[in-house]
Amino acid sequence: MAFGLSDRIKAIAPSPTLAIDAKTKELVAQGVDIINLSVGEPDFGTPEPAAQAAIEAIKQGFTKYTAVPGINDLRKAIAKKLKDENGLDYEMDDIIVSNGAKHSLYNAFMAILNPGDEVILPAPYWVSYPEMIRLAEGEPVVIATDESTGFKITPEMLKQAITPKTKALLLNSPSNPTGAVYSPEDLKALAEVMEQHEFYVISDEIYEKMVYGVEQMSIASVSEAMKKRTILVNGFSKAFAMTGWRVGYIAADRAIVKAMTSFQSQTTSNPASISQKAALKALDAFDPNVIEAFRKRLDYVMKRLEEMPLIKCIRPQGAFYVFPNVADIIGKSYKGTKIDSANTFATLLLEKANIALVPGEGFGAPNNIRISYAVSDENLAKAMDRLEGFLKEVE
Repeated sequence: MAFGLSDRIKAIAPSPTLAIDAKTKELVAQGVDIINLSVGEPDFGTPEPAAQAAIEAIKQGFTKYTAVPGINDLRKAIAKKLKDENGLDYEMDDIIVSNGAKHSLYNAFMAILNPGDEVILPAPYWVSYPEMIRLAEGEPVVIATDESTGFKITPEMLKQAITPKTKALLLNSPSNPTGAVYSPEDLKALAEVMEQHEFYVISDEIYEKMVYGVEQMSIASVSEAMKKRTILVNGFSKAFAMTGWRVGYIAADRAIVKAMTSFQSQTTSNPASISQKAALKALDAFDPNVIEAFRKRLDYVMKRLEEMPLIKCIRPQGAFYVFPNVADIIGKSYKGTKIDSANTFATLLLEKANIALVPGEGFGAPNNIRISYAVSDENLAKAMDRLEGFLKEVE
């Protein structure tokens, strides 16, 4: 039969975070007062110098194709950032800029995976990781973690997951959805295991600036051997509130970057020229007050959750999410409706309490929910009031 969709596309699961966001926006368009705690998008604006740089780029006619891996000035500036902030030595040609960190990750999987290659994936994980691995014909090998390990894998867990087919470990620190941060000691212990084997580590560090009272370190900093095998992923969406600008990047061994550049040249070509100019300016316009604002919101949310029945939540160390465990709610009822899963709980919260959040199933954690506190203080307070009121009706 000539007509029909590819098996590859039919196998993709839609992003639950974007699906809930779409439903939320539909309700908002109907006039429903929904507080959206579902999407990982800072509520702060793009830094003004970055926005002005984009305007100037348009005025100056900087609207044509650029080099596929990004303009030289931006790649040089990223290399300087990695040296100054992370203690890592990269040159311009060790860096490729793409259309968001999500695109960077997909490029990485396409560049290194052959059919059947395994990628070790700690759970809870960001919803897009397993789907991107499968699109690149790899196999996600999930290591389940929970509150007892702080949502982090241990060296012993890693050892048990390694097989002859292991091609990479995917490490996300700080984590989406849990906010877990691997300490320097954690990373060194994992590196000791990795150095006994031959596989890459894809280190997603998109939330690196958003840490609260702990040290954030890249696993590439552990040793030169680890730097050689690390594919470091970062971008401008979170720390610089530039989600819509779509600028991410990878720093890695030059041969890998060259391969990704070839792949990108046949798919999207260069990132948007104007966005690159904005990103270049943003590197010098980071506002640490944003992190302090997030820390205060985290303190507030944790205090409120600790006072609520049926919910348990360990304190995250980074990103802008909390990841409460709602296992004690599953099996109970809300006004006659049985709550048989975190999905049902989230649906009822949306329909009855006008709060949008994400159930944990898509993150590989069916007993949890993800709450983003990247919203205004006023809306955060309203959402917590509504959640508390809802839980008082659960029996």
